[in-house]
Amino acid sequence: MTKKTLPVRGNISFEDQKKLNEHGAEYWSARELQPLLGYSQWRRFEEAINRAMTSCGQSGNNPEYHFAGAGKMIETGKGAIREVSDFQLSRFACYLIAQNGDPRKPEIAKAQKYFAIQARRQEMSDALAADLERLEIRKQTSEEFKALSGAARDAGVQDRMFGIFHDAGYKGLYGGLGNEGIKQRKGIPKKENLMDRMDTTELAANQFRMTQTRDKLARAHVKDQQQAIHTHEAVGKEVREAIRRIGGVMPEP
Repeated sequence: MTKKTLPVRGNISFEDQKKLNEHGAEYWSARELQPLLGYSQWRRFEEAINRAMTSCGQSGNNPEYHFAGAGKMIETGKGAIREVSDFQLSRFACYLIAQNGDPRKPEIAKAQKYFAIQARRQEMSDALAADLERLEIRKQTSEEFKALSGAARDAGVQDRMFGIFHDAGYKGLYGGLGNEGIKQRKGIPKKENLMDRMDTTELAANQFRMTQTRDKLARAHVKDQQQAIHTHEAVGKEVREAIRRIGGVMPEP
């Protein structure tokens, strides 16, 4: 977004007025924000601030965290310096002031539009970050699947039994449901890869199951096919039990 689309007064935009406190947190001075939002009188602007503070509290947020009281030194007409009341506003506080400002002011209308666009951008950014996280975990889980297959071969599992071996892990984690049973339960077409339909949390649970099974096969020096299959199912059950103990959501719906 260019500065031309931001609330602007002269050459100063909303983002230009951002400051950082001693902790590195961003804030805006209410006194400096006042003319940007079209208010010539502090008394009128303070009324909008008070409405915003009420809205903040009603939304479950502590107004003190977003509307910090402060003093500001200004120069009077005769050159004297005096202190006036001010607020150090968070970005959320600025948004609430815009929402509670005089809608007849074009500056308020622009500010409301600006914050609406910013909120939408943040939503899209969060969604993109979530997608990238899931893709990374999906990639890691695929690599772990290959590593587990290698460990199973070393433990004596024959190639023709790989399907049963991997199904045993699913059955342990999913309460007795194997690959096909999970797909049927979730309405996933048979030809689709089950892991392609898992969300981030479910992928992470399966990745953990695989890594723990691989490590246990090695630690126990398993060299028997049936023992390897039973080990995989047992680890799956342990992971499921851990999810249950911490109050997590089971991987099957």
